[in-house]
Amino acid sequence: MKWQSALAIYLLFWAFSVFLVLPFGVKTSEEAGVAMVPGQAQSAPHEFDVKRVMIRTTIVASLLFGIFLANYIFGWVTTETLDWVN
Repeated sequence: MKWQSALAIYLLFWAFSVFLVLPFGVKTSEEAGVAMVPGQAQSAPHEFDVKRVMIRTTIVASLLFGIFLANYIFGWVTTETLDWVN
């Protein structure tokens, strides 16, 4: 696999992982014990830490990409194993 292809696949894993990581560790203003701003939704997060989300996302994406790359190299799951028509 070319390094450009590996980078593109890693970036796809990273973009997908953002949506997996976002809901974890979020507190609403009510849970944080802070008064809500007028017009604020009750479910809105009190504080958003971009650095923490990026670190968590990078860890999750790296693990998923590592599994993908190991499968690519060792061939654990191939199209032949997924072919149920036979």
